[in-house]
Amino acid sequence: MLNGLIYLVFFVPLTGICSLLAVVGSLVDSSGAFAHRCALFWSRVGLMMAGVRLEVVGSENVPAGEPVIFMGNHQGNFDILVLSRAIPRRFSWLAKEELFRIPLFGPAMRRAGYIPIDRSDGRKALRSLDAAAKRIKAGASVIVFPEGTRTADGSLLPFKKGGFVLAERAGVPIVPFTINGSLRVNPRNTVKLVRGAGIVVRFGAPIPTSGDGALKGAPLMERVRSAIEAGLEG
Repeated sequence: MLNGLIYLVFFVPLTGICSLLAVVGSLVDSSGAFAHRCALFWSRVGLMMAGVRLEVVGSENVPAGEPVIFMGNHQGNFDILVLSRAIPRRFSWLAKEELFRIPLFGPAMRRAGYIPIDRSDGRKALRSLDAAAKRIKAGASVIVFPEGTRTADGSLLPFKKGGFVLAERAGVPIVPFTINGSLRVNPRNTVKLVRGAGIVVRFGAPIPTSGDGALKGAPLMERVRSAIEAGLEG
């Protein structure tokens, strides 16, 4: 626990500084590119401070010239940091609306082009998905955790439908990924930190959501789940 507390003493100010830089820099660069670079710096330094060793497998499966939706498991607090480093292209986060209300951090997310989803009721959620689909069709790639929350034991939780509805409306491929080791580094709802541990991010082959032979609904969800499960260790 001591390692985790010491880490937070330095990581929280780092997050504030990078968020401030992203907001200020976006006044000059409205494209979000500078804010994204701030996020990459934040993740690199955050992982270095924690002593986390990152390994990326299957990066050749990530298309370079088209928008995609990345979908994978959610093991722990370090998932966001490692994905920021592992994905070899610019992307946006799909995140709940409440996060965008956090002072400084929320505006930085907006400046970086991240996409809010309002889950307060069904109609607002659908409108949010429609807006997100338009952003994706226009060229944005996003990350979705279909479980909706972090796992407690490393096993996959039931998937929520929202990300798959979004994928079908946007008509872009889903790139499955599997994270191993994040749960060990920092378990859910604790400040425990295991320094020097490794996290592996593995990307699978893209799964089409449009065109001939593309799956829809439950079959699409099951195929994505199988691809993520195939990469789980132990």
